[in-house]
Amino acid sequence: MSVLVYVDGELTPRERATVSVFDHGFLYGDGVFEGIRAYAGNVFRLRQHLERLYRSARAILLDIPLTMEEMSKAVVNTLRANRLSDSYIRVVVSRGVGDLGLDPRKCTKPSVIIIAERIAIYPQEMYSNGLELITLSTRRNSPQSLDPNIKSLNYLNNILGKIECIRANVHEGLMLNMEGHVAEATADNIFIVRRGELVTPPISAGILDGITRTAVIELAEARGIRVREIQFNLYAVYNSEECFLTGTGAEVIPVIRVDGRTIANGVPGPMTAVLTRDFRSLVCSDGEPIGDFGTA
Repeated sequence: MSVLVYVDGELTPRERATVSVFDHGFLYGDGVFEGIRAYAGNVFRLRQHLERLYRSARAILLDIPLTMEEMSKAVVNTLRANRLSDSYIRVVVSRGVGDLGLDPRKCTKPSVIIIAERIAIYPQEMYSNGLELITLSTRRNSPQSLDPNIKSLNYLNNILGKIECIRANVHEGLMLNMEGHVAEATADNIFIVRRGELVTPPISAGILDGITRTAVIELAEARGIRVREIQFNLYAVYNSEECFLTGTGAEVIPVIRVDGRTIANGVPGPMTAVLTRDFRSLVCSDGEPIGDFGTA
C-alpha cells in the first residue's frame, strides 16, 4: 500500500504529494514543524506537541488554518489511513504559495502537511552500547536572533552541525551557545549526571524545550532524583558520571564518549537505564489513542 500523506485536507499517495516551487516554506524556510511519535496505537503527548507547534506559529505571525482539535484529528486520521500504530509523524505548516519576494502578505493561504512513516534515528546497538559525540564548531542560534524554541523550517543551523558529525564519522555532536556553554545536540537535548543529580541546560541557554526532555525530568523527579536546570561547560560533560541525549526521534540514548574522553567507565550508567525503562513505559500510555484501523 502506498504511503498516504495529508496535504491541505486530502490524503494523497506519497508519489503525488507535492508543494509548489513558489511555496515560501520551500523558498525561504518560512514555516514551522513538529516531530511526533506513535507507540503501540498511542500518539505520545500529542497535545503538548501541537501546543508547541501553535506557539512556534504564533511567534512568526503564521495563522494555522486548523484549530488544534482539527489538527489532532488530522494526525490520528493520517495514522489510521496508513495503518500505523508505531511511527514517526512530521507535521509541517508553511506560509504557503507566494511570489519570489519576502513579503509574507503575498502568501494567501498556509499549507498543512502531515507525514507518517517508520523511522530509526540510531542503530539499535547504540542504545545498548552508547554514542560517541564531538563538540561542533557551529554554535547554536542565539535566542536574540532566531529563538531555537521556534521549530522553523529553516533548520540550516542544525544541518551545518550534522554535516560536521558526518565528516567526523560520528552520529551526533554537541552545540555550544554563544557564551560557550553546552546547549544541545543537533537534534536532541542533553543530560548529565553529576554527584548523583540529573543536570540539563535551562531553556535560557538557547535550547529547544523538548517534549521528551520534559518527560524525562518528570520521571526523574517521580523517582526522587534531584533535577537541576543550570548552564554548564564541556569540563562538566567530560567529568560527568553519566551522559545521555533525549529527543522525539532518539528517545533516550546513552553517551559514553565525548571529544575522545570516556564518560565514567565507558558504559551506559544506571540512572540512564532506569529513566530509559520508565520512558518506554510512559510512551504507551500518555497521549492520544489512535483506535482501530476500520475507518480513516
